[in-house]
Amino acid sequence: MPEPDAGVLARRGDIVAALRAIVPGDGVIDHADALRPYESDALTAYRQPPMVVVLPQTVEQVAAILRWCHANRVKVVPRGAGTSLSGGALPLADGVLMGMARFNRILDIDYADRLAVVQPGVTNLAITRAVEDAGFYYAPDPSSQIACTIGGNIAENSGGVHCLKYGLTTNNVLGVELVTIEGEILRLGGRGLEAQGLDLLGVVVGSEGLLGVVTEVTVRLLPKPETARALLIGFPTVESGGKCVADVIAAGIIPAGMEMMDQPAVHAAEAFVNVGYPLDVAALLIVELDGPAAECSHLIDEVEAIALANGAVSIRISTDDAERAAFWAGRKAAFPAAGRLAPDYLCMDGTIPRRCLPEVLTRMRALSERHGLGVINVFHAGDGNLHPLILYDANQPGQLATAEAFGADILRLCVEVGGVLTGEHGVGVEKRDLMPLMFSPADLAQQSHVKSAFDPELLLNPGKVFPLLHRCAELGAMHVHNGKLPFPDLPRF
Repeated sequence: MPEPDAGVLARRGDIVAALRAIVPGDGVIDHADALRPYESDALTAYRQPPMVVVLPQTVEQVAAILRWCHANRVKVVPRGAGTSLSGGALPLADGVLMGMARFNRILDIDYADRLAVVQPGVTNLAITRAVEDAGFYYAPDPSSQIACTIGGNIAENSGGVHCLKYGLTTNNVLGVELVTIEGEILRLGGRGLEAQGLDLLGVVVGSEGLLGVVTEVTVRLLPKPETARALLIGFPTVESGGKCVADVIAAGIIPAGMEMMDQPAVHAAEAFVNVGYPLDVAALLIVELDGPAAECSHLIDEVEAIALANGAVSIRISTDDAERAAFWAGRKAAFPAAGRLAPDYLCMDGTIPRRCLPEVLTRMRALSERHGLGVINVFHAGDGNLHPLILYDANQPGQLATAEAFGADILRLCVEVGGVLTGEHGVGVEKRDLMPLMFSPADLAQQSHVKSAFDPELLLNPGKVFPLLHRCAELGAMHVHNGKLPFPDLPRF
């Protein structure tokens, strides 16, 4: 992370006083003990207590805080529920952490236009809970949906098991209200499907808190499908399961969700939720089809035939919603279940072409043996989004560094086969130093120019996404000769 600015730290008392003038009451936290809960997000391997936490309740307070911080050159890290798995909300020792938890109201539900207007601190699942009695739901459903907020979902462009058919956050957000670092309140998009001009809404979704602070979100609501059924399919090898995934998509079938777990993940999930997963298979595939009942039945038959052609050794088809929910229960609980296998794990987030699933899973096993650490695989098979969980013990000297090296090798493999560094967790600090693997210096410079257009002083969430200079050199992606930096206009923290 950036070296703390001693000058800013020397002004801490004045900064706290200024924030208290904007947010009275208990909205400013500066005691060391009270700052501890904010020292990390869900990537708990990295911790740094913030200089101070501020919890605004109104848009005007957000604007005033950002305006003051801009005028006084103080960095700001926006934070939703702190469920980021990439360190996107990791605090700064010399920065203000702006928590948006108090923006937790649903402002409007418009069934006629199939949309909801919510504040960024509303949890993902709360949107669906608010509209499900009327037959609607919000499609993106990350595993952390019970806790993660829609503001954080926008920062990371979150997905979930049903995004194969219905899209990521960027496909389900119609508009946002955004406050810039200068305190200007902007509206991007709205209640209509498309806004005129540049697609600035598309730029903001997935920008990881580097461009502004979102204070209101308009999301698309979808009607619940008439029918939803799921297949639970066991395979003798991970490779045959991966081949089945590719064949289903190649047949022109777009399931509502298609998820895979390898055997260690199946065992861990079954021990955690006891839903009857087969324990004698090497890979387990969950395929959900939705739509009219007749269409569902036809597609179920199609997928079953493809699975058998790929050597499936067990197939169960849900007969009611309770059984379908049981199929998903283990998958949804896979991450906490992994916590029983080792004291710590790193959740990776690379994405690959579907055709490469068998090759990548095979090579990942070789990487596991090379690094001497276990790995279980849970992933959104339909869109090639891998979530390998690297098991390690942070109390053992060197194991965290080994896990990080293992994770970097997995992401290098993803890029090597034509994939990308992240599918839905964002870059944050976790993948920042690997960005040169995927982007050229010119690419990074262009991205940096977009950042600078919104935040010229680079005060919003610095240290995330863009790589450090020495890390670039270590990776061999940048050669520094006689002290002359290539692309000197590229910001370095």
